[in-house]
Amino acid sequence: MPVRSLTSAVLRWPAREEVLACARRWARALGRRDPVVEEVWCVGSCARGDWGVGSDLDVVVIVGQAPPSPVERRARYEPEGVPVPADLWVYTREEWERLARRSPHVTRRWEAEKLDLLSEGASPTPGRD
Repeated sequence: MPVRSLTSAVLRWPAREEVLACARRWARALGRRDPVVEEVWCVGSCARGDWGVGSDLDVVVIVGQAPPSPVERRARYEPEGVPVPADLWVYTREEWERLARRSPHVTRRWEAEKLDLLSEGASPTPGRD
């Protein structure tokens, strides 16, 4: 969501680095709180680095098991403390592997551009150290 500057009436969109820092804090807290969480990735424009004003945060969560209902999954894994809207996809490992067989173009794209939000040393730009 846009943030109002304390010294101006102008609204500003949070910087990519700020959004990623918040997303990492949320992902790490989620990983500590929920032992079924295996991976949490940022994908899409924020991961690729072509993020801009109005961009949202695209998040993929891979879990060992999950509630069957998408509504329950959203409620359980909703990103908290992130200053922009977030799109969330929660998959069990089995569902992810099934998706990779059915729609390999989707999983290959996400695998190529993902930023690992759980790792301490996660690079802010894919492919860079």
